[in-house]
Amino acid sequence: MKAFGRWLVLVLVAGVLLQLFFVARIATMLVVDPQSTTFERSEAWRVLTEKGQLRWRQQWTPYSQISDKLKRAVIASEDDGFVNHDGVDWTALEKAWQKNAKAEEQAAKAQARLASKPAAKSPGGKPAGTTARPAKPPKVVGGSTITQQLAKNLFLSGERTLLRKGQEFVLTLMLEALLDKQRILEIYLNSVEWGEGIFGAEAAAQHYFRKPAAQLSSYEAARLAVMLPRPKYFEKLPNSSYVAGRAAIIANRLENAELP
Repeated sequence: MKAFGRWLVLVLVAGVLLQLFFVARIATMLVVDPQSTTFERSEAWRVLTEKGQLRWRQQWTPYSQISDKLKRAVIASEDDGFVNHDGVDWTALEKAWQKNAKAEEQAAKAQARLASKPAAKSPGGKPAGTTARPAKPPKVVGGSTITQQLAKNLFLSGERTLLRKGQEFVLTLMLEALLDKQRILEIYLNSVEWGEGIFGAEAAAQHYFRKPAAQLSSYEAARLAVMLPRPKYFEKLPNSSYVAGRAAIIANRLENAELP
C-alpha cells in the first residue's frame, strides 16, 4: 500500500512538473518565436522515414507582414469567434457533439438496415456468396478553436484519447492566459500545415501563388483558409470545385471577421 502511495505521489509530482514546463515554454513565446512544433517535427520524421527525404518549407513572418485578408479568412473559416472566446468555443463544441451524435446514429441505423436485408441469391437460387457493403462511417465534425489547434500542434501528438484532449484544454487555457490574441494568431499562422512539408503563411503563399503572404488577394487568402482542415488532401486537388466554391463564400465574409 505504501509503495502504491509513493508511486501515486511521483505521478502527481511528474504531472505538476510537466505543466510547469509547458508554462515556461509558453512564457518564452512572449519574446521568442518558436522554431518548430511537435506536429512539424513528427511530420518531418514521417516523410523522412517513408520517402527517404526531408521536406520542410517554412519562413517565419511577423504578424504585420501577413496579409490581413489571410488573417480574416482563417478566422472566418476556422474560428469566427476567435477574438471573443477564452480559448474554447463552447457553443461550437456543443454543436459539433450534436452533429457527431446524429451522424453516428444515422450510420448505426444504416448498418442495421443492411444487416436485416436478405442475402442476395444467384440465378440458381443459391446464395451469391457476396455480402452487403458496410455503411459509410460517419464524418466526424470538430469544434476546435484556433487556440486549441495551436495547443495541439505545439506540444501534443495526434492521438485521440481523453487524456490528450484534457491536456489540450489545459494548454489552451495557458496560451490564452499568457499570450494575447494577436500573438496566438501570429504563431498559428506561422506554424500551421498547408501541405506536405509546407508550414506557415509565407511558405504557403510562395508555394501556391508565388508571392509573399503580405500580397495575397481576398480569394487567394480564402483558398488557403479553406485548405486548413485537410491541407495534404487539397494540395493534390488544385482544381477542386469544393475549394473554389467554399473560397468564394469565405472571400465574401472577410469584412465580417474581427481581427485581434
